[in-house]
Amino acid sequence: MIHNASDIADELLQSGCANFEAMSSGSINSADLIGALIAQKDNFVDGIRYAQSKIQGTMSLVIMLKDSVICARDKAGKLPILIGKRSDGFCFSFEDFAYMKLGYSTCHEMKAGEILKLNKDGYEILAEGTDKMSICTFLWTYYGYPNATYEGKNVEAMRMRNGMIMAENDIKNGRLPDVDYVCGVPDSGTPHAIGYANRSGIPFARPFIKYTPTWPRSFMPTNQSMRNKVAKMKLIPVHDLIKGKKLLFVDDSIVRGTQMRETVEFLYENGAKEVHMRSACPPIMYGCKYLNFSRSNSELELIARQIIDEHEGVEGVKYINEYSDSNTQRGRLLRDEICRRLELTSLEFQSLEGTVKAVELEGCKLCTYCWNGKENCIG
Repeated sequence: MIHNASDIADELLQSGCANFEAMSSGSINSADLIGALIAQKDNFVDGIRYAQSKIQGTMSLVIMLKDSVICARDKAGKLPILIGKRSDGFCFSFEDFAYMKLGYSTCHEMKAGEILKLNKDGYEILAEGTDKMSICTFLWTYYGYPNATYEGKNVEAMRMRNGMIMAENDIKNGRLPDVDYVCGVPDSGTPHAIGYANRSGIPFARPFIKYTPTWPRSFMPTNQSMRNKVAKMKLIPVHDLIKGKKLLFVDDSIVRGTQMRETVEFLYENGAKEVHMRSACPPIMYGCKYLNFSRSNSELELIARQIIDEHEGVEGVKYINEYSDSNTQRGRLLRDEICRRLELTSLEFQSLEGTVKAVELEGCKLCTYCWNGKENCIG
């Protein structure tokens, strides 16, 4: 994701050293832009370092050569690159399980900013990386595949730990609701819910079954109405587990609230008695500016920021930490208002501390921008 693409393009064009292919959207092809920056230097390593220094955003890349491949991980390590090995060669991937099915095993996980050359005989590190990083925490919370392991931490295991921590918090604070079932919003909400059920002792059930022959992830379409339609298409109800039942759902996150509102309405239409919700991460306060995870033209598209703005205007941004904390007056106001808008019986969010604890990495290595506006959780 390149935020200053236009400025870079203007600079290159004015110097007379580049031309660019436009995409159907009218924007400049990012690969062309990165290639032009790399070409300003005499070798790939210096060129990649130069491109990384010029780009505001995130850039991991792969360059195909005649008999090898150059891999470069983003200088902040927002996303991983892993190297796999088997008897007849080497490979690279964003997620390790992709090559494990082909008989490879992980032999190296690239550090933030690392550049290496890979061929069938092995790999050579061309430029050392750093242990300092700000890897995206949402890899574990939401969009990482359950089998994947990043920085030695498995996604499915993190989500189950996360659910257990949420249940422990509800028990500690006297907010564990009297419900028939704990349920997960498929797919990524399900392991969070299993962890919650295991710790709380409330039975786990699946009142929704995912219908898979649609888009794999509902955040993928660029149009919001299409995202809502995809989300609705994916979920098929099990009426016997809904009618007359008090349900607690765990979802990976609450962004705009539009999909969740439709889900809750559908549950009530099918006879649910109560619908409680637990979000597996803190309230989302900022649109992602690194990976374009939460597509939004304005932070006011985010339901949490809408509510803050309506109550305190632009001054409300000063109190985001309070709104994220359920133990403050502002925090309770936020939860009560979301409950009212989405017709929820109760709502709680995982805390930032609980999220970091579930990942089991140092907070200084985790990007938490969408929750607290900081590229690193600490500092």
